[in-house]
Amino acid sequence: MAEYLPTEPYRGTRDFLPDEMSVRTQVFHRLYDVLERYGYQRYDGPQLEPVEIYEAKSSQEIVSQQLYTLTDQGGRRLALRPEMTPSVARMIAGNAGKLTFPVRWYSHPNCHRYERPQRGRVREHWQINVDLFGSAGTAVEVEFFELIHDMMGGLGATSDMWLLRVSDRVLLNALLTRIVEVPEDQVRVTANLLDRWEKVTDDALAADAAGIGLSDKQFARLGEIVRDGTAAVAELPQELREQSRLMQVLNSSAADLVTFDPLIVRGFDYYTSTVFEVFDTNPENRRSLFGGGRYDNLVGLYSAKEIPGFGFGMGDVTLIDFLNTHGLLPEPRTNVDVVVIPTRETLFEPARRAARLLRTAGMRTTTPLEVRKLGKELSRADKAGARAVVIVGDEDWATEQVTVRSLISGGQRKVSLKDVTSVARAILDDHHV
Repeated sequence: MAEYLPTEPYRGTRDFLPDEMSVRTQVFHRLYDVLERYGYQRYDGPQLEPVEIYEAKSSQEIVSQQLYTLTDQGGRRLALRPEMTPSVARMIAGNAGKLTFPVRWYSHPNCHRYERPQRGRVREHWQINVDLFGSAGTAVEVEFFELIHDMMGGLGATSDMWLLRVSDRVLLNALLTRIVEVPEDQVRVTANLLDRWEKVTDDALAADAAGIGLSDKQFARLGEIVRDGTAAVAELPQELREQSRLMQVLNSSAADLVTFDPLIVRGFDYYTSTVFEVFDTNPENRRSLFGGGRYDNLVGLYSAKEIPGFGFGMGDVTLIDFLNTHGLLPEPRTNVDVVVIPTRETLFEPARRAARLLRTAGMRTTTPLEVRKLGKELSRADKAGARAVVIVGDEDWATEQVTVRSLISGGQRKVSLKDVTSVARAILDDHHV
């Protein structure tokens, strides 16, 4: 018995058939439209990068557990990109002399991580990355928060469906060292505990806190920060609060765009101050959708020039889950508009002429590749979603006419070839002949 190769894709990757690809394309193009209206320009980069650019600043989880790595024939250690931010920082550093700052760029890269596949996590994903380089002002934060509101609105999401939660790495470090009295060498592991706060039980949190050396008093103080971060920040010295870009935003008219939340930590080491995440508010999908923040030192890995950056990555898996949860996914657009049917092989040439006219007019048009009975072709056209057919028959074509039939109403009329596009368009627009 013959053995065949498997038809399933590699675990954690996905096939996208035309209907699903149509939905994804519509979703992403809505986001592209919003981004380009803000002046962001699209770019791309290689899928293979030196491992070192991730070892320098990506999260330890990605570096130690999730990188797909290889060694090329020249002995160079490479990785399939797990994220785009180190790559774009490299590109900015390498082209800084030719760029006019601030730079607004976006991309839609294919990224790879060796994840344990589950809801919201796969091993290959697509991610819209949005970055701005060259400005350290709080206007950057405000622009990004407004941009995110417009991107979510462009997908049909209302403000009650999601929440933009923000924090500040500088403020968080101050809260941990000054209020909780965590030693500097424990700040990182304590921040990781905060990052898990909503994901595990109180008993597990208490056990983890004890495991990293926090006293009961420190753990209780940490809980107070979680319950009322604004009040905790108010205890910090005024000069420190005034230096925070996020605090400046929260004290401005843009404050209603965000919710302050000290639980927002973000796992990447390159974030330097403002960090944020967007969350679904639906109880059936209450999770983080995407996030980002400010990284003022990342370009410094490649150049002595200081170029501050701010950006985020919006992954396709959680985004599609969010839209599906809220009933916001568009309908697929895979149907053809018109099918041109020759009734004899000798009529394929005029059928091609008619099809070309329809395509030139912007209608999605197909023709059969072989002659079948007219009834079967009409049935196939209906299954393909066509709303009109153009029938090229012997008697009609003898006078250079064709029959245009509506598959919606069943009505039809004979027209000359020059009128075929206007009659077909009327059917598509108004469902009548």
